[in-house]
Amino acid sequence: MTDATQIPSGGYRLDGRSVIVTGAGRGIGAAIAADLARAGGRVAVADLDAARAETVAAGIRAAGGEAIAVAVDVADRASVKALIATTVAAFGGLDVMFNNAGISQTCPFMKVTEDDWRRIMDVNGLGVLIGTQEAAEQMIAQGRGGKIVNTSSIAGKQGYPLFAHYCASKFAVVALTQAAARALAEHRITVNSFAPGVVRTELWAQLDQEFRDHGLTEKPEQAINEFSASILAGRASTPADIVGLTTFLAAPASDYITGQTLMVDGGMVLI
Repeated sequence: MTDATQIPSGGYRLDGRSVIVTGAGRGIGAAIAADLARAGGRVAVADLDAARAETVAAGIRAAGGEAIAVAVDVADRASVKALIATTVAAFGGLDVMFNNAGISQTCPFMKVTEDDWRRIMDVNGLGVLIGTQEAAEQMIAQGRGGKIVNTSSIAGKQGYPLFAHYCASKFAVVALTQAAARALAEHRITVNSFAPGVVRTELWAQLDQEFRDHGLTEKPEQAINEFSASILAGRASTPADIVGLTTFLAAPASDYITGQTLMVDGGMVLI
């Protein structure tokens, strides 16, 4: 690992480092990928939606960065293996893995079904397990260490009755992060996660509609506004509020941090 140099984006230099970001076709993932590229990272923009991934990657390239787009189903091990192989072929290795892909659903506690549970856990829980294992295999083979960064949530620290299965999946991310940090330390691989709060993305637009579908709210944006009322920073976040932390976690400046879940929620959950 080399010394970090601060750059105006608020992150640290990643020159030449090969990075995968899953779920990078929109929202937080797209912002993470773009900021990593601005910091000099060579980014594989991975998403279930190949067209969205290519749009993000093309935007990075147009801005002078280096990026490829790769389709991936994070809950399918063969697909994740193919993603890593494609990235290694393009960039010569893998230095940082962001297990960011995730889904959510607004559903009252008593109405969560087995299918709801499996769908959320397959992507948010199993996807992180597979992504961590496969990235670690590549990093161990390279013999130069690496970084794995997982996307948790405030829902990984507190249970919310309208998101019980989502909360369970994000608690799982925290547990997997801690377990992997202990398992992989001997290989000089750090494993951390970050926990956003309420972020204005397409996902929250979906959740806002689901609140209305369940009769829980009446007006557009009522849900996000009410959910944001306790944020000490006084507003919901945007993806731009997240990327200073995520680029830091990918950079040499965070080399001595592992097994941690860092809150980036504007002061919504205090732990």
